[in-house]
Amino acid sequence: MDMEHLKCLIIGGGPAGYTAAIYASRSGLSPVLYEGIQPGGQLTTTTDIENYPGFENGISGQVLMDTMKAQAIRLGADVRGGTVSAADLSSRPFRVTVDGDHEIAAETLIIATGATAKYLGLPSEEAFKGMGVSACATCDGFFYRKKTVAVVGGGDTACEEATYLSTICSKVYMIVRRDVLRASTAMQERVMNTPNIEILWNCNTQEVLGDGSGVTGVRLLRKDGEVFDVAIDGFFLAIGHHPNSEMFSRWVNVNEEGYIITEDKTSRTNVDGVFAAGDVQDPLYRQAITAAASGCRAALDAERFLISQKLI
Repeated sequence: MDMEHLKCLIIGGGPAGYTAAIYASRSGLSPVLYEGIQPGGQLTTTTDIENYPGFENGISGQVLMDTMKAQAIRLGADVRGGTVSAADLSSRPFRVTVDGDHEIAAETLIIATGATAKYLGLPSEEAFKGMGVSACATCDGFFYRKKTVAVVGGGDTACEEATYLSTICSKVYMIVRRDVLRASTAMQERVMNTPNIEILWNCNTQEVLGDGSGVTGVRLLRKDGEVFDVAIDGFFLAIGHHPNSEMFSRWVNVNEEGYIITEDKTSRTNVDGVFAAGDVQDPLYRQAITAAASGCRAALDAERFLISQKLI
């Protein structure tokens, strides 16, 4: 089979990838986007999104992603199902293999593969995803106004999520498996001084409890062997995210957590012609709007690179 040659290849079908495809299409780069194993990205696992600008009454994550995808296609992007199975970024054009057999040579590559929230791995947790189980307090906290929620984790992220939720919810439990918090002193003090946050020390989650309407409680196992239930309406995971960068980290620089390092405020990586956008390079904000903005930057950076190389 002949190798396909592209000016711009985008890997990842979330807000960063679709926005990059929109901008790259309007710049005449004829981009091809492969959506990967989760078309639409993490937003398809949430329900309503209240904080994406332009939607007064909110919009479902799935509808927002479907709309972005349709817009990219209307402007000329070639959006394809399929997963990149191998990549060689040692020289340009970059070589990428899709689904084990389709070979592509690309002059520029935009990596928008996102990050995956870490879960506990419980069947009950999986069953209630989008029905009370969430890995993003800033995305979903609004739906638990004046309700009771739990946050799993003991690091800075967990403390930040719990503090944020405490301004919305009537009660916030922190489920901490040790007898200390791993968070910074400042974050620990903030949690300790928030009256409606209660820390459940030395506890592991055994099961998320619920019914057809969603989460109703959580069953915990304390280190001393005590098993007890706590009534909650929402269950938030704050035990970290895993950036989907492994396939590219042989060539592009990543930090100790695996997030791709981009230069200054651009999307440029250390490899000329390779750009990163969205959550795969953003350990700090991880919002749909910031991912979309970085997708815009990546497409503009790719266009400028192609012009500098006299390829367009």
